[in-house]
Amino acid sequence: MKKISLFAITLAMFITSCKKENPEPEYTEAVLAPLSVEFDNIVGGTNLYLNSGSYVNAAGETYSVTMLQYYISNIKVSKADGTTYTVPQDQSYFLIKESETHAANVNVPEGDYTKLTFTLGVDSLRSTMDVAHRTGVLDPAGDMNSGMYWSWNSGYIFFKMEGISDAAPVDMSGQNKYRYHIGGFGGYSAPTINNIKEVTIDLTTAGEARVRKDRNSNIHLMVDIDKVMSGSTTVSIASNPTVMFSEYSTNIANNYATMFTHDHTEN
Repeated sequence: MKKISLFAITLAMFITSCKKENPEPEYTEAVLAPLSVEFDNIVGGTNLYLNSGSYVNAAGETYSVTMLQYYISNIKVSKADGTTYTVPQDQSYFLIKESETHAANVNVPEGDYTKLTFTLGVDSLRSTMDVAHRTGVLDPAGDMNSGMYWSWNSGYIFFKMEGISDAAPVDMSGQNKYRYHIGGFGGYSAPTINNIKEVTIDLTTAGEARVRKDRNSNIHLMVDIDKVMSGSTTVSIASNPTVMFSEYSTNIANNYATMFTHDHTEN
């Protein structure tokens, strides 16, 4: 009898633990409501203007920005009670481009959400999938990727920022150009650089997202590009005018992981 009781207790504990590991209920499309996340790119306390803006980084170097784009993926929203909804992965990849696209539009269950989580970059699972599963903004051969894929390195560029600075050396085009192309998902057959960054935003201080089917909720984030060259590492354009797939790229990735703040929510 004792052995049977012990088995019953163990079985009950196993079933309970399995339930805790999968807290997300299943939802049908009929009960989902629209939610947008807006990425408002700025530099310090001013708007970012491509080509025409002039800014000064933490190293005291003047620079402009001619291109800015980055991948946002794997969006999740959480309620105060800890309930989390993860947007289906096939619907959760977005290329934010300062020149065109500033928002990620998804559908989530109705509710009041206090936390937003997303990935800056493209996760390793999707990066190594067959190309048939990498469509839209993830299509390596399509126009949509806007040069956000290294064919020579078989990997996505998570974050691309380019511009002009007198601190940069003159390149073959005769311009003082700097280039930051940051990627690296950790490697497929051997460990490599991993610059995937998960970002969590507390929505309670500037307005939680009250998602309903009869309205369009919008989480408005400020994205401070000045943080790319400041933070745990002060990045000098003079010393590092071109950063791509190198160990130094981890410094820039650590910096840009801090560039998101919640400004307000429109409900």
